Amino acid sequence: MTKWLLLVGAIASEVVATLSLKGALDHPALYVLVVVGYTASFILITGVLRQGMGIGVAYGIWAALGVASTAVLSALIYDEPFTLVMAGGLLLIIGGVLLVELGSQAAHAKQARLETGVS
Repeated sequence: MTKWLLLVGAIASEVVATLSLKGALDHPALYVLVVVGYTASFILITGVLRQGMGIGVAYGIWAALGVASTAVLSALIYDEPFTLVMAGGLLLIIGGVLLVELGSQAAHAKQARLETGVS
């Protein structure tokens, strides 16, 4: 459970930093939030990896949900375009990450069976 909370924190920190990057163009004080957000995100993702989550799974989830969240929130906050085609693309990305996670779980289960001698 801890690794998932850390991952949510890493995603949130990265999204805040990225959205602040756009805002900092007009309000330079937001660059502080950019630096703090990205730093926190990398520290938290390191914690996720220390908790044992695979790098492919952690990075995939982090990147996919970060992209999706940033796209949706930038449409709401900065009035950037968000189309059905974009939504479809984000769903494909998220679906791909889910497949990576399912494949990772299946591989771990198979390895555990091999280590215990259970087929």
